[in-house]
Amino acid sequence: MTAEGMPEVNADFGAYPTVEFTGDAPNGLRVAELVEGDGPLVRKGDTITVNYHGLVWGSDSPFDSSFDRHQPASFAIGVGQVIKGWDQSLPGHNVGSRLVVSIPPQYGYGTRGMPQAGIGGEDTLVFVVDIISTR
Repeated sequence: MTAEGMPEVNADFGAYPTVEFTGDAPNGLRVAELVEGDGPLVRKGDTITVNYHGLVWGSDSPFDSSFDRHQPASFAIGVGQVIKGWDQSLPGHNVGSRLVVSIPPQYGYGTRGMPQAGIGGEDTLVFVVDIISTR
């Protein structure tokens, strides 16, 4: 499934993400809901559990993926525990949703990037996120 300006991503909640890039990264923080879940709404301050798959825009292989580890991640959202792009894009979506999020450097790891993960200071990040639970 494709949202305008976003990569092509399989829209099957829980399935291993496939991501195909075409063109340049969009400007600004962008989120597209590929699957709308029917579970509880995620709110700032909630502790959420997600599966995620993170790539640098245009890359073939992820720099981090809870799908690869077969181990979802849990954290508080909207309170600074994760990158700004996640804090700003995940609240307001329901459990059971699959999102694709395009995160420019200022909402990711900034101008320093994260060299140990292969992320440069100019890189746009793309995450496929399945929201598993919230509390």
